[in-house]
Amino acid sequence: MSDSSTVSSTVSQAFIARASAFLTGDYLPKIERCLEKLTDDQIWWRANEESNSIGNLILHLCGNVRQWIICGVGGQPDNRNRDAEFAQRGVIARDELLTLLRSTLAEVDTTLRTFDPSQLLEHRKIQGNDVELLYAIFHVTEHFSMHTGQIILLTKLLTASDLRFYDFEVDAPIER
Repeated sequence: MSDSSTVSSTVSQAFIARASAFLTGDYLPKIERCLEKLTDDQIWWRANEESNSIGNLILHLCGNVRQWIICGVGGQPDNRNRDAEFAQRGVIARDELLTLLRSTLAEVDTTLRTFDPSQLLEHRKIQGNDVELLYAIFHVTEHFSMHTGQIILLTKLLTASDLRFYDFEVDAPIER
């Protein structure tokens, strides 16, 4: 293997590992912290009919990562009903949402750990788009980040509390 091939392989592996670490090691704990502070009614509260509840956002995140990573990258069958993620109005309990989110991200982690990095530039049809698998993984990571931020903002609005993700005195995340 040439030096450039080795570097390319190392960068590809690092990209996949970092994407997985963001999803499971950064975004998931923040969402878990938010849900710990909320009641089921707060999780399903909507500012108006054009806004999404935190519950809808979690269903949407699960549907999105399943479609793009587990199905699109991992080759599993895709049976997503995106509209249902946003149409849900009945309360799904916090513990059930957390179980769904954790199990979906565990599947994503498994898919990414077993993914061959040499396939990153291969194309697949995902959500009707012809995309590189690198794009798919990058898209999911940034998309999950955006909705995690929305969940954090809604949690702060609903609880009027500091979620204490970081200890700025030691410049480090606070472990739960």
